[in-house]
Formats: sequence, structure tokens, C-alpha cells
Amino acid sequence: MSLDLSEAATIADKFSYSAQSLKLAVEHFQTLAEDGLKKDDQSMTMIPTYVTEVPTGRETGTYLALDLGGTNLRVCSITLHGDGTFDNRQVKYPVSKELQRASNHEDLFGYIAEKVEGFVRQHHEDAFSFTQPEHFLRLGFTFSFPVVQTAIDQGILLRWTKGFDIHSAVGQDVVWLLQSQLDKRSVPVKVVALVNDTVGTLMARSYGSPEVGQAAMGAIFGTGTNGAYIENLKKIEKLKFNAAIAGKADRMVINTEWGSFDNALKVLPSTTYDEALDKITPNPGIQMFEKRISGMFLGEILRQTLIVHFPHSKVTEAWSLDTAVMSDICLDNSNDRAAIGEILESILGIEDTKTNREALRLITFAIGRRAARLSAIPIAALAISTGGLENGKTYNIGVDGSVVEFYPQFELMLREALAEILGKSNEERFIIGVAKDGSGVGAALVALSTVLQDQHDVRV
Repeated sequence: MSLDLSEAATIADKFSYSAQSLKLAVEHFQTLAEDGLKKDDQSMTMIPTYVTEVPTGRETGTYLALDLGGTNLRVCSITLHGDGTFDNRQVKYPVSKELQRASNHEDLFGYIAEKVEGFVRQHHEDAFSFTQPEHFLRLGFTFSFPVVQTAIDQGILLRWTKGFDIHSAVGQDVVWLLQSQLDKRSVPVKVVALVNDTVGTLMARSYGSPEVGQAAMGAIFGTGTNGAYIENLKKIEKLKFNAAIAGKADRMVINTEWGSFDNALKVLPSTTYDEALDKITPNPGIQMFEKRISGMFLGEILRQTLIVHFPHSKVTEAWSLDTAVMSDICLDNSNDRAAIGEILESILGIEDTKTNREALRLITFAIGRRAARLSAIPIAALAISTGGLENGKTYNIGVDGSVVEFYPQFELMLREALAEILGKSNEERFIIGVAKDGSGVGAALVALSTVLQDQHDVRV
């Protein structure tokens, strides 16, 4: 059975998104972002991170990072050389299912503190001679679970995800839970920052690209998507209701949580395939932007287009088509599309015909192109709202994630959309570079930022 090319073109056309639609979406994003900066409980939460200092690449020193995000725990020692480069010594430790579901939070956080102690003894033995807390090693803690952050070093755990379930920790400050266990063991480490990995991406890019200036944004386009950017403190109106801010700070990094942009679908595109995907997710109606552009979902969107026409293929089961297959399809630029033919037979279980090869490539390209074009919306919106392109300035963005790094022509297609929104001359002023390991290097840099904030006497 073959899919007629005209049918394939019709399907592909459903994933088109015009320049006018992009511009309307940018305006809507700005509206929702402003709402999120004014008050809590908005669809885009625009979370203040209390990070007010961004590195320049000239910083020096050694800082620790701790990354807890799933089945592994990672401890890093980052030494900054002051020229945009660094050394990273790190060790990974397993986190057993028993610890993930412990009856008492002290079991997990005690285990973490034990591993930090062992790491410090191995790599910073001299630190155990320190007796004054101001001399302790500073640590940035990447904690990839939902928290309400109330200060740079405070965060209340809302709930566990990713298979973790420790009831006694919910509602408590996770920084305090860790610090108390470190203190119990007399480990000379001070947990000075709770870090979101997107914020870490911004920080890592800012330190690692001194030749192009400080980063204005960190963005993740991978399994999921999110962005962080630098905002004028005066525009974060909801902080007035939470705390009084004194000192010299005039800006703060905001964690946008833009994956939830336009859950109401006022401007985002929606096809029958998007709707079918949404119904089988654990959170229908939520994270609608993320569900159109992220690696977790793109393969499933393609699968939804195929099962309508090929009900007896190998991909009748939900989530059985990986987004990586789409990359392989788009990479086949040969005249006979031989690699696509192999994918049709071995992975999809669809008859290998010349027509099916071309049809599959046409639909796949359209889905990926739409994802890249939609990804330009928050970048353009925030660059405009912050005045990031005024007076001929460049706009430095650190990116991370498998989609932006490995999906063929993703950045090119994203830039085409930026040019349609802002004009070619403005698009050319975006400097986009991969910033790896926001949860490690970035977390250490956030720990560094607390030193700079202390020097500026900023208290929140």
C-alpha cells in the first residue's frame, strides 16, 4: 500500500505556519509573559530565580555542583580559569529505587550528603581544615523536581516526579534538607543555590563565550523545552508582593516555563494529529507548546499521521516511533532515498516504494519545520520585550538539547522564522551557541553568582 504524494502534500500542508501567524503568536507570548511577571498562578509562571549576576567569562575559582534528576546523582568540582574555560572533575553515583521511595527523606538526603563528603575528601581534602562557614566550598544544587523557589538558596518541594515518592520531603525546603545532612557529617560545604537547568544553560553560555559578551538567554530544545532570560527587575511586579529587594541589583534571571505557552491554543496550530497525541499524554491540555516542538513528542506526531493510512504497520502502539528516526529520514538527501527505504521496511513495517519514500520525507520535514518555526516565537518575543536588539546590539543565546543540537537544519529553520518575524538584519544579530551541561557547570556558575551578589550586598 502506498500513500499518494498529493495526499502526503495535503498532510504536510497541515503543519505549515505562516509568517503572519508567527507574528501574532509573538504578540500573544509577550502578553502572557507580562501577566506571569505581574502575578502568580498564571499559565506561564515566569519564575523569579533570584539570580542577579551573570558571568562574563573572567571569573575564577572552584565551585561544586550537585545534580539530582533521576536514577543517578552527579557531583562535580568546577575550576574556572578566568578565560571562558574550566576543568570539570565529576563522579556519578546510582540512586536506588529504595532510596527514591524511602519512608523518610533523611535516607535520600543522608545518602547524597555521604556521597558529597566522599567526593570532597577525594578531591578537596584540605577543605576539612576549614572551621569558618565563609571558607566552606560553595555548591549549586540542580534539583529537577517541582519546587516553589522563594530565594536563591530556598525551594519548597511541591511534589515528586520521575518515580520518586518520599512523602516526608513534600512541603519542605530541599536546600535545608541537604544542608542539615551535610552539617550532621561536618562536611565543609555550603549549599548556596538551587538551580534550574535552563538557568544553568544561560550561565554556562555566558561564561563560555566571553568573545561575544554575556548571554541574554538560555534555551533547551530537547526531550522537553524551556527558556530563561534576563529581565529588568522593575518589570517583575509580583516580587513586590513577596519581598522587598534592596541593593544594587537592577535585573534578574527569569525561568519562563514556556512549555506551557498558549495552553488555550489561541495562536498555536492544532491538527487532528496534535489532538490525538494530547489525548494519550498524562497531562492533556497542558504543555501545549512543548507538545509541538519537543523530542518527546515529534516522533509520536509523525506516528499519528502514519497509522491513519497504514493501520497494519509496526508502529500501531503509542510512543513506538522515536524522534531520532525523523532525523535519519531528513538526513537522506540521496536521489533514491535508500536510507528512507530501509526505515520504511525495518522500523515502520510499511511497504518500500518510491512513492512512500518521498511521502514519508515530505511529512517528516513538515513536522520538523513547524517545530523549528514555533521555537522562534519565545526567542523573538523576549528579544523584543527586553530591548535586546536595540541600538545594533547582538543577542547571545545558549542552547542545549538533542533537537537543537542534532535535528537536521533545526537552527537554520528557526533562523528563517526569526527573519520573517524581525527582518533579516535583526535575525543576523542573534548569536546562538551550544552550552552543554547547564545542570553541572551552570549550577557551579550560579553558586559563583552568589559570591558576586554578596559583594553587591543584594538581599531578597
